[in-house]
Amino acid sequence: MKPIILDTNILLDIFVFEDVRADRLRNAVLNRQIKTYLNQTSVEELADVISRPFFDLEEGRQAEIMGQWQSLSQSIEDPKLEPAPWKCQDPDDQVFLDLAFTVRPSILISKDNAVLKLATQALKEGVWITADYNAFAL
Repeated sequence: MKPIILDTNILLDIFVFEDVRADRLRNAVLNRQIKTYLNQTSVEELADVISRPFFDLEEGRQAEIMGQWQSLSQSIEDPKLEPAPWKCQDPDDQVFLDLAFTVRPSILISKDNAVLKLATQALKEGVWITADYNAFAL
């Protein structure tokens, strides 16, 4: 099974919104049926997003989400990331491309249009970028 990288918007669907479309993916993550990866920069991105007033999450819930996600994923040290040959318009999303490139062949699941635009280029390098929550099972 290919390594999986989950963009922040997918993590929100899993841990915050509990989106039913992400049920299979959530179960696979929580039951460690797939191998997911993160790094410090991606962890900081998630922490920043879930701390925003829009989400109205208490600090304890934020800490629970962060601890759970970090315990379920394999961490790669930032200096060990290989820069992806494609650059995202949104610099905050580049980390997910770099993670996917580093552990390729891999699958990057994202709903971000700036990331999805790079799918054709990334596929040539062994990175499948998709918005399909169930791509991990294919």
